[in-house]
Amino acid sequence: MTTQHPINAMLAQMPELANIFQWFLSGKHLNRIAHPALWAELEKQEAGYTNLFAALGFELRVDARGFAWFHSKEASSTISKTSRQLALLFMVIFDAQANAGKTLQRFTDWLFDRAWLVEAYKQQQDLLDAEGLTPDKLIETLDQACSRGFASAEAAGWRLLPAVCRYLDHFESLALATKEG
Repeated sequence: MTTQHPINAMLAQMPELANIFQWFLSGKHLNRIAHPALWAELEKQEAGYTNLFAALGFELRVDARGFAWFHSKEASSTISKTSRQLALLFMVIFDAQANAGKTLQRFTDWLFDRAWLVEAYKQQQDLLDAEGLTPDKLIETLDQACSRGFASAEAAGWRLLPAVCRYLDHFESLALATKEG
């Protein structure tokens, strides 16, 4: 009689392990909206994935709002620059939408195109120019946001994904700290 090793039993319950691991290893966020099949697999075996990745030296973070990523306390200068540009892009988007009376928590409902982005750029032109973010550079930054799981490109433009909550949470905490200070 042959008994199955416990690790084999655990791995058998994770048919998408290779895809999910590669997804996170490449620095992407997994979003419930954009990749529902992978999300369902992760959600079904969350404890197993968390434990396995931790044993491999990775910290998996899963946010109940519908996104997950490998968290790292260390950031390279490239990631830092990209993150700064993404933060500025998202801040401009949120500011423009707030000025238009949109509810910030419903950001996944927003669809915006190049013309909208140019108008948002005009509202924050001095700040964006100081960072070297022209409208074309904002488009490039949006493409990076798509490749990292923060946005999705659609025929009519772009849509933000739940992973942007990481930035919105930070913006809201900064606003609260400023208000209290």
